[in-house]
Amino acid sequence: MSTERRAPLDRKRVADTALRLLNDVGLDGLTLRAIAKELDVKAPALYWHFKDKQALLDEMATQMYRRMVAGTALDPADTWQERLRKANLGLRAALLGYRDGAKVYSGARFTGTDHARELEANLRVLTDAGFTLAQAVQAGRTAYAYTIGFVTEEQGVQPLPDERREGYDIGERARRMAGFPLAAAAGELLFDGYDSQFEEGLALVIAGIEARYGAG
Repeated sequence: MSTERRAPLDRKRVADTALRLLNDVGLDGLTLRAIAKELDVKAPALYWHFKDKQALLDEMATQMYRRMVAGTALDPADTWQERLRKANLGLRAALLGYRDGAKVYSGARFTGTDHARELEANLRVLTDAGFTLAQAVQAGRTAYAYTIGFVTEEQGVQPLPDERREGYDIGERARRMAGFPLAAAAGELLFDGYDSQFEEGLALVIAGIEARYGAG
């Protein structure tokens, strides 16, 4: 008889397994039944830990966040512009590590208060720079929404960085739209070069915040 003992079934183990499966099956294919099969348990066992799929997604997003900030140190010398840029570059990089990562993260409710430390520090950088709390919240939320929206669209074309969905061949698109030269040429900007396009858009967001609130 085997003496091997499996790790106890807890929320973290279930969420870690779900994140591992996510890259294979995507969000639509991620079912509690599939996760239970991977864990070699019956599906009802998962309901002791998660009442429904959204509760599982909340825990998955929390694990994604914990992995993103693990071992990273916030620099108190950051300007508010640097902090927003670093935070959102880091968020995009984390989301791109998972198929449908932006969809999982968007709208999720973190379990616990792990995120409070970084949120407090980021708000402190902004308010110390002259933002009111309301302005600081709006600035952070706007940059965050830009990142989530950008990555959602990016992953609609490239579900993973080394994978591209059929139908997004830029040359073929340009040929189909040859009668609309500007729209045809825009394809390279819309559906390729995502790293530089993201950074330029983020710079626009940060410049807009500075122009609107006059902080800097």
